[in-house]
Formats: sequence, C-alpha cells, structure tokens
Amino acid sequence: METTAAAPYHSNQKLVIHLIRHAHGLHNLESERHRDPLKRIQYADPELSPLGWQQVREQRKDLSASGLLERIELVVTSPLTRTLQTSVGIFGSPLKDENTVGNGYQNGIKTPIFNHPPIIASELCRERLSKGRSRGSISQCRSRFPQVDFSLIEREDDILWEADERESDESVAAKGIKFIKWLLARKEKEIAVVSHGVFLQQTLIALKNEFDSSIEKEFLTPFGNCEIRSLKFFRESVVRLGQDYKKN
Repeated sequence: METTAAAPYHSNQKLVIHLIRHAHGLHNLESERHRDPLKRIQYADPELSPLGWQQVREQRKDLSASGLLERIELVVTSPLTRTLQTSVGIFGSPLKDENTVGNGYQNGIKTPIFNHPPIIASELCRERLSKGRSRGSISQCRSRFPQVDFSLIEREDDILWEADERESDESVAAKGIKFIKWLLARKEKEIAVVSHGVFLQQTLIALKNEFDSSIEKEFLTPFGNCEIRSLKFFRESVVRLGQDYKKN
C-alpha cells in the first residue's frame, strides 16, 4: 500500500520508507485464544509464533520476487524480540545452513553469513510503553542477534518500561514524528522500519493530522502482522507506494 503526504520538515532528498509490523507473536496467539486478559499468559518480550515464522518466510520470498529486498539500503528495527526476529528473518543476507536453528531463528529461517542491508536497532520505534513489557538486556540481544547493530542504544538494561500506566496515543504519535524526522535526516534513500502496530498506526495518523490531510483514511487502519505500507517523501509531500503486503 502506498500514499502521499507533506513531510514533517523540508527535505532536499527523496526517501522511501517501508513500514512493517512484526510477524505474528505468541502474545497475539494468547489474545486470540482468550478474550479475558486475566486468562492469558503474560509475555514481557514475546517471540514469534509458528504462524509468525511462516509469515516471515513468505514475506521474504515475496519481497525477493518484487526486487524490494535488494533495494533496501537500511533496516531500522525495534529492539524487542519479535521485531528483531522479523527483521533478520526477512532482510538477513545470504544464508549458509538451511537446517541451522538458533540466534533467534527457527522453522527453516537460516542463519545469515552477513547482513545486507545493515540492520540497526533503535528505541525510537519501540511499541507503546506499558507495565509488564520490556526488552532483554543489550548483552542478551547482541548474543542472540549478532547480525544486528545495537550501538544506538546506550543503556544496557531496559528503563523505559517502569511506567505504571499505558502510554497515550498522543505520546506515541509524538515519538513517531520524531522518528520520521530522524529517518529523513539520514543519507539512505530507501529504508525499511520493523516496528509495532500501535506505533506505526499512530505515526501515520500524526503525519495526516499535522502535515498532510490528503492521506487516505484506509492508510490509517490497524496494521496486520507482517504487513508493509510504504511512503515516498519528497521536499513537500509524501507519496503512497504500491502494493499492500499483508500476511494473515
């Protein structure tokens, strides 16, 4: 799915940003099994479910066939396990062992020899802050995902998840605009962002409300797992791009 909108500030370069929600996670599976939150298993940092791994395999195949896999210059990912697994599973580079399991991979996702494109983790695109959810330590993340660059994250332990209340939509949207401005200041021309449904949706809503009311309402609906929506930023506008890659 593609669209146009005004950029948060004037940019002299063209930039394509592909927004991707993580694949199906174990917490999504629990939500589907139990409507009552008290009956659900609570995950601080859930991994992908078997369905999620299937979505990753299919999305990698689709993006490779479309040529997008080769055009992406940079992947920016949330540092939570399900986004890290989605990022490396889709965008990891040539694979050395079809049967390798580990380093955050399973179900036929192979271990990369090196990253192409590079994958960096950023706290700027994390999910909504809420009590009981946290990432692992950076040492743990580096051990599990050695192919991801964690140098942008300064603190070893997670201190962002100490809030007793769930973060507001307004706060998430403000972080999203800050994140988009950070991307626009970079040199890359085509970037993939692997993040979370609420963060991605609130970022798009903020772009429409603050910078370009022409973005269609259909572009602002909740993201499906492993769904991709693409934005093309020009000096004064953002153009919605091509196909909606949604994996149910």
